[in-house]
Amino acid sequence: MIKPVKYYSTNLRAAEVGFREALLKGIAPDGGLYMPKEIPVIPAELIRKFSELEYYEIAYQVTRHFLQGQISDVELLAITKDAYNYEVPLEHVYERKYVMRLDQGPTASFKDFAARMMGRLMQYYLDKEKRELLILTATSGDTGSAIANAFYGLDNIECVVLFPEKEVTDRQRKQMTTLGKNVQIVGLDAKFDDCQYLVKRAFADPDLDFLHLSSANSINIGRILPQIVYYFYAYARLSNGAEDKAIFSVPSGNFGDMMGGMIAWKMGLPVEKFVIACNENDEFPDFVHTGHYNKIEPSKNCLSSAMNVGHPSNLSRFVALYGGVMDEKGHINKAPDMEKIRQEVFTVSISDSETKKMIARAYEEHKLLLEPHGSVGWYGLKKYLTENPGQNTPEQLCVSLETAHPAKFPQQIQEILKIDPALPPSLVGLEEKEESYDHLKNEYDFFKDYLIRNYS
Repeated sequence: MIKPVKYYSTNLRAAEVGFREALLKGIAPDGGLYMPKEIPVIPAELIRKFSELEYYEIAYQVTRHFLQGQISDVELLAITKDAYNYEVPLEHVYERKYVMRLDQGPTASFKDFAARMMGRLMQYYLDKEKRELLILTATSGDTGSAIANAFYGLDNIECVVLFPEKEVTDRQRKQMTTLGKNVQIVGLDAKFDDCQYLVKRAFADPDLDFLHLSSANSINIGRILPQIVYYFYAYARLSNGAEDKAIFSVPSGNFGDMMGGMIAWKMGLPVEKFVIACNENDEFPDFVHTGHYNKIEPSKNCLSSAMNVGHPSNLSRFVALYGGVMDEKGHINKAPDMEKIRQEVFTVSISDSETKKMIARAYEEHKLLLEPHGSVGWYGLKKYLTENPGQNTPEQLCVSLETAHPAKFPQQIQEILKIDPALPPSLVGLEEKEESYDHLKNEYDFFKDYLIRNYS
C-alpha cells in the first residue's frame, strides 16, 4: 500500500494538506507553492515494465504514487484514459538523439498534458462536493489555450485567462478567444509577469475569498504531476537496458515542465543530466553560474514567447528540491545546495539569433522541423554535448522536448525556412472563427473590480 503524499508550502508558513486541497486551492495561504513532502520512488522493475504500456497506463502508474488513498484506482485509470487519447511521437534525429513532440494534443502544445489531466481531477472533486470554482490563470502563450480548451464546457468551473496582448501569436490568441461559454479571456498591454502578478495578488486578497478562486498555472501542483509522466514514457520507449541513463533537454520559461522532469528523476527515472535551456531571459543560468538570483524586470520579449518569464514561479520549487527556501518575490531565505545543482543540471541562455540559426541548421542537417521553443531546447542539448565530449557519443541517449507545433509560429518558420508548416487538425479552420475577449488596464484594482462585477 502506497502511503498518501502530503504537500507543504515552499514558504513554510502554512499547514500541510492532501492532494485535493492543494489542487483546489492552487496556491498555499502563505503565498508559497505546494510541494510533495516526500517524493515517492518507483521501483526499477516497474519502470522497466513501462515499455509494455500505453501512455495513459504509464500516466496512471506514475500519478497513483501521489494519489493512492485519495482517488480510487478505477477512477484514476478512467481519468488518464480520457485525458490522453492522442499520440506522443518520439522523432529519431540521429544516433540515439530524439525529439519528443508534445504537440499532438487538442491545442498542439505540451500544456495539453497537464491541463487535461488537471481539469478532469478538479471536476472529479467538484462533482463529489457539489461546489464550483473560479479558475484564474496567466499565460505567455500556450498555457492559456490549453487551459481554455481543457476547462471549456465543464459544469462546475468558470475560467478567466489573462494574456499580454503584444506577446502571443495570432494563432495562440485565437485558440483562446474563439471559445466562449465558461471561458473568459482578458488581454492586457503588459508582460506575462504582470499578468501573473495580478493573478497571484487576487489569490492573496481576502476580499475575493467568496469567489472560491483557484489556479491553473503551473503554480498549481495539479499541473506539475502530469508533466512527470512523459519523461518516464520517453525513457520506457527508448531505453536499451537497466544501465541506460538519459540526458533530457527542456526549453524552460516558468519552469513547470522542468520541475516535472526533476521530480521524475527523484522518483527513480535513470537520468544522466538535465539541460535547462532558456531564452534571453537568463535569470536562471545567471543564478546557477553565480549563486546570486536577480529577476529580470520587465522580461525580455523573445521569439520563444511562452518562455518570456523574468521570474519563474516554479523556481521556488526547484530551490526547495535542493534544500533551499525562496519566497514568491524571489528572495532566497535559505540557499540551496548550489554544488549539487551544478552537478546535476546544465543551463544555458539562447539568443533569438541563435534560435533562428538552429531552426535553419536542424532542418538543413536532419530535416528536423523546430519552432522557437523547440529550437532553444535542441540548441541547449547540442551546446551541452559540445562542451562535454565524453558524453557526446553515439550510444548516449538524449531527448530534447519540442513543446509546441511549428504551425503555431508560421511567420518565423516562413521567414527562416521559406516553407509553410502543415496545420495539425486542432488548428484547421481557426483563422475563420470569430474572436471575443476583454481588455483591461494593467492595474490590480481594475482586475479586482472586473472579477467582482462579473463573478459575484
